[in-house]
Amino acid sequence: MRYIVILLLFVGFSAKAQQVTMHCGYDFTSYLVIDAHESGKTENIKNLKVTVVDSLGRDVINVGNMYSWSRANEPLKFKQNYAIGDDNQPLPAGTKLTGKERWFFPYAKDNYVLSVANTFPADRFSLKIEDVDGKENGGQFKTVIQPLYSYNMYVLCSNESQQAAIKFGRKMNKPIDVVLEKK
Repeated sequence: MRYIVILLLFVGFSAKAQQVTMHCGYDFTSYLVIDAHESGKTENIKNLKVTVVDSLGRDVINVGNMYSWSRANEPLKFKQNYAIGDDNQPLPAGTKLTGKERWFFPYAKDNYVLSVANTFPADRFSLKIEDVDGKENGGQFKTVIQPLYSYNMYVLCSNESQQAAIKFGRKMNKPIDVVLEKK
């Protein structure tokens, strides 16, 4: 009988220990998501150059993967989220979506996304949104510099009690809304 009680206690403690150390696919990673559009319109403006800059307006370099787990020693530059097919390959640009496809980063639609480490000090940096591509937009939009805040990050591996604790103020995991003006 004593062995059964010890076995039950061991299984109970083991299950509790496994519950505490449970991981998710986005451990140590957060995302910044930008919704860049014109005033009064909902569709995102394509082919913008969106980068993270410091207080002097210089591009922030990801030295030794300090800020992001990808693209070491390169500027922190956003990419347009893209749809993928059933084979997990990107769909060609201009493909009409039928509903069976899904987005590469599933928490954003056709927004701009950047993967950053959970330790990314967002409050120290800003976003710089430029229309530099001469093909799509013709450089018709003004450059915008907008400060970043820690609540702008999509923290995906939080538990429900952490999310429930945030009752006041801006809710997390919402795209950064950037309204661009024409020159």
